[in-house]
Amino acid sequence: MSPVRSILLALAASTVSTRAIPILQPTDVLRLDSDGSFKLSIFNDLHFGEAEDTLWGPEQDAKSVKVMNSVLDSENTTGLVVLNGDLITGENTFLQNSTKYLDAVVAPLVKRRISWASTYGNHDSDFNLSREAIFAEESKYSLSRTKNMVPASDAGVSNYYLPVYGQDPAVPEFLLWFFDSRGGNYFQQKSATGQPVPQPNWVSQSVVDWFTETRSALEKKHKRLVPSVAFVHIPSNAMAAFQATGVDAHREPGIDDDNPLAQQGSASGQGNVSGAVFSYNGQDIPFMQALLDTKGLKAVFSGHDHGDDWCFRWDSKLKGMNLTGNGLDLCFGRHSGYGGYGSWTRGSRQVVLKKGDEDVETWVRLEDGTVSGRVTLNGTYGQDSYAAVTS
Repeated sequence: MSPVRSILLALAASTVSTRAIPILQPTDVLRLDSDGSFKLSIFNDLHFGEAEDTLWGPEQDAKSVKVMNSVLDSENTTGLVVLNGDLITGENTFLQNSTKYLDAVVAPLVKRRISWASTYGNHDSDFNLSREAIFAEESKYSLSRTKNMVPASDAGVSNYYLPVYGQDPAVPEFLLWFFDSRGGNYFQQKSATGQPVPQPNWVSQSVVDWFTETRSALEKKHKRLVPSVAFVHIPSNAMAAFQATGVDAHREPGIDDDNPLAQQGSASGQGNVSGAVFSYNGQDIPFMQALLDTKGLKAVFSGHDHGDDWCFRWDSKLKGMNLTGNGLDLCFGRHSGYGGYGSWTRGSRQVVLKKGDEDVETWVRLEDGTVSGRVTLNGTYGQDSYAAVTS
């Protein structure tokens, strides 16, 4: 790591407010707060490690650390931080130090004693960086809850679930599902022409099989429905299909500047929906069907498209698709890092789950401390009117 980058990151990581409080010990299971709620702070697309050999890159990383500290100062009852993909910009890293950026990413969390769980994104895999190496680096930290529960060679790495318990130590109150949508390039592989070899960028069938089998096993074990939410870096095709019909600034408040958005699967087919071009090849149909079949799944949270941070209720058959939604809510986060494209105000999506409450409260905490796009994901979301989001 360059001396300039090391100095800037050390300075940024040290500026943790005394308001921050330790929420979890590393050996604890995840538990509801005393009021029966559980709060998550989601950081998307931090993109550490860009342009290491220039002043610009280290400055962006230092700013990203400040975003994390600012958000966690404001949201100081967070029970778990989710790092929802593109932790590192792998195409800009060197082989000898690529995974060490993970240490800079989690430094604010380690200092606050807040545990975290990750999904990996398309930029977390490239010629000099692998998902496996990031996972190995994460696993050195007792506060990391990231796991690899699907050993299949085509699965990616960050596929797992975490239970959240209340007073009953045997039956969780919520399940948190994490999926690896892969993408990027394979580690240290080149084609016959000397080019990096791309990975598929959708959740694989082996992961879908594990998900459905594990879900069924947990239902039998606990003998009751356990509500859940899910996290995956690259959004599903349902989000692209909905965007093509038009995101309403008051009913689905949020920025909608990445239009058309980039979804799971490569674009091999196109359909015109209400004047917008929606590309769809169906690679993630098994994954989307598995999500729809999951009883009690409240919402799915994604990143990847830096210029989008709206939610929508999938309760219909969207044009160009052969699946019919059942009321599942799908949400973008907010671009959190100063690495990666875009000049939107950085921030982090907050999610509150509460025992016995079907609703999900969610909002974006911006780096300046203000709140954007606060909504309630309930039975009338998509009909209720909210203030529009402008930046």
